Parts: sequence; C-alpha cells; structure tokens
Amino acid sequence: MSAEIPYMSAPGSIVKILEKIKEAATPETFSGDFLKTKLGFNGGNYLTFISWAKKCGLLTSDGTPTQLYKQFRNPSTSELSIASALKQGYSELYTRNEYCHDLDRKGFKGLVMEATGESHDSAKVDRIVSTFFNAKVLADFDSKSLQKANKKEDVTTESKKEDGTTQTQISHSSGKPKTIGLNYTINLVLPKTDDPAIFNAIFKSLKENLLND
Repeated sequence: MSAEIPYMSAPGSIVKILEKIKEAATPETFSGDFLKTKLGFNGGNYLTFISWAKKCGLLTSDGTPTQLYKQFRNPSTSELSIASALKQGYSELYTRNEYCHDLDRKGFKGLVMEATGESHDSAKVDRIVSTFFNAKVLADFDSKSLQKANKKEDVTTESKKEDGTTQTQISHSSGKPKTIGLNYTINLVLPKTDDPAIFNAIFKSLKENLLND
C-alpha cells in the first residue's frame, strides 16, 4: 500500500499562507472561510492547505489550531515548530531517511517515488516535492535558535577547621557552593614511659603542628 504524503495543489503558495498565519489572530476553527476571508486566499487549490496542515499537526481533524500552530506564530519558536510539523507530516519519508530534509531535490524525489510507488513523471510526486521544499525554507532542522549554556570553571578553596578537618568548597556556575568534609585519622604509637612530661611534649607538638589553623 502506497503512503499518503501531504501536498498542496498550489505548492508555491504555502509560504505565503504560512506567513499570513503569523500575522492573523488564531481562529477557533481554521476553515475555508478563514482562509478566504481573513487570509485572502480564495480558490480551490488553496483549500488543500487545510488537509496539509492537519497531516502536519498544525490543525486537529476538526480544524482546531494545535499548540504547534500557536508555536509557529511565536517568532522565537516558529522555525523549530515548522520543522516539527514537517517531520510529523512526512514521517513516512523520515522513517526511510531521518535526514531527508538535507537531500537535494533529486534525492528527495527518489524517496517520494519509493514511498508512494508513483512514476518519475507523476504530477503528485512533483507537488509533494515542491510543497516540502517550499515549506522547508521556514524551518530550522538544526536547532540553531537554541541557546548554548554558559560553562564556567569551578573554583575550589580549602580551609582547616579547628577539629583538624579540611573543608573543601566548590563554587559552581549556579552560585550555590557545595561543601566536602575530609576527616583524617592519625595513628600514634606512644613510647613506654611513666614520665608525664614526655606525654605533655608529644601532645603539645600535635596541637601546634596539626590541630591549629
């Protein structure tokens, strides 16, 4: 069974319609009357945009604009949303080549012929190719509009606590320091003696050299 791939009867008009959609308010229902009266596209060939938009996820089956439609009207998400719409509408081609949007027209046409079973001189194939390539100029498949997170090197500082614990602080780019506590165990072998002066000297040396800041 051949795949049903969306296309417009007048592929050259798709960019004009999409640009008008950005300017007009979002309707409750995207109908032929809205296309004619509000967007200014009168004629049967333009009506095929509605079925194209439904298959691409811009409209529901009853013509209600979807979240993807609204994101397309948002300048900050417009290019990414139309790329998502094309991937949804042309999913049959994307299952065959996940980078089909990077193909030239000849390569893309071959993919369409393979999916539809149509001949190389098919008007349907040419319309599918032209519709996709016209809409593609408004899409961003490489997510170039996504901002890269700024990475800063962590700053590490160490300090000694009174109990001999070394405290390490790592300052992250988030501004929230994290503290790591390190505990040391000292094994001390004492000499055999009954002279308290020797013990006093040992512990005095420990305090002066290891336990003080």
